Amino acid sequence: MLDEKDTLALIRRAKTGDQTAKEELLSHNTSLLKSVLRRYLGKGVEYDDLYQLACMGFLKAISGFDESFGVRFSTYAVPMIAGEIKRFLRDDGSVKVSRIMKKAARDMNLYIEACVSERGEQPSVKELAQKFGMDEGEVVFTLGSARMPVSIYEQGDYKDEKGTTLAERLPAAEDQEDVIERIILKEAMEKLSEREQKIVFLRYFRDLTQSEVARRIGVSQVQISRIEGKIIDKFKEELQ
Repeated sequence: MLDEKDTLALIRRAKTGDQTAKEELLSHNTSLLKSVLRRYLGKGVEYDDLYQLACMGFLKAISGFDESFGVRFSTYAVPMIAGEIKRFLRDDGSVKVSRIMKKAARDMNLYIEACVSERGEQPSVKELAQKFGMDEGEVVFTLGSARMPVSIYEQGDYKDEKGTTLAERLPAAEDQEDVIERIILKEAMEKLSEREQKIVFLRYFRDLTQSEVARRIGVSQVQISRIEGKIIDKFKEELQ
């Protein structure tokens, strides 16, 4: 553990953009990060994600710390770290997709994949509606909002026997607020890049940790965290 004098010296360097100083501060304060994140274990967030959030809060503490505060850096850092985790837990990543909808989208996608594997074709909207106890418009919204990689919503030329496209098969007037939220979510998703959509899918529909997503995408966990932060900001703008 660094003494306060060495800590302050590293903070001064970090504030000038010295990445090595930031990494050294993180390295010497892992016990502090872990002591804070332990309070939030068991709240539905993976340990790796909690640690990443703690690191983000710690880095914000470095940026915001002022020696004129007259307190030790660790005293200032603890509420900053806790605050970063609390915001995430409160906002649920700011991606307003209900747990029920996420599970339905995940189960539906697995069923579609199974159909393609077993019989070489995707199920119809009607079949999915019967299978999952939804109306056909709900199926469209569930798959469309999720932007699933295997999704009949993506088949632009799909029409039923009456020539009705998927985009036209919307639910009736009931549950208007839920419908509007899904429409806004779908529009927000469409504005993301292909890689951003994949990250959202893996994180929020496959429930992978940032570390697991990083391995799949071929980047570092820190990069995934940064990209996810930008995605969340985009969703906040769309969903406000």
